[in-house]
Amino acid sequence: MPRRPKKPRQLVADGHVYLWTLRHHHRPPQDGQSSDCRETLTLQPASAGGLLRIVFAEGPGRYVPGGLPTGSGDVGDAQGNSLNLHEPGSVRALLDAAVASGWQPQEPLTVEIDGWCLLEAAAAARTEGMLNRPVQLH
Repeated sequence: MPRRPKKPRQLVADGHVYLWTLRHHHRPPQDGQSSDCRETLTLQPASAGGLLRIVFAEGPGRYVPGGLPTGSGDVGDAQGNSLNLHEPGSVRALLDAAVASGWQPQEPLTVEIDGWCLLEAAAAARTEGMLNRPVQLH
């Protein structure tokens, strides 16, 4: 049976369980064209803690496709950094980058971060094998 796309997935990182979802959003069509495409990755500790929203909004030198010809969940920039936000390893790399930049999962706050600030570090962790911790899915 396939996974339900709106049901949160679980990610175990450093002994902590996080729930995460990915959503594609855009403004309603104007003149027949959708605009302001964005991918929003939301993470929350399964126990107590705050909500983290990592937002990738389209803009010059950045891509946030909604499907064909590129894959759903793909984000990238003109410097060649890219991630597939459906992959648990990419989510883990972004989680680690967010914590390194100051997000504190135990704080009961909702925090929204511009994903482009985390992309380079997360993509480097994925491509250079710097993320050597196991990823567990449940």
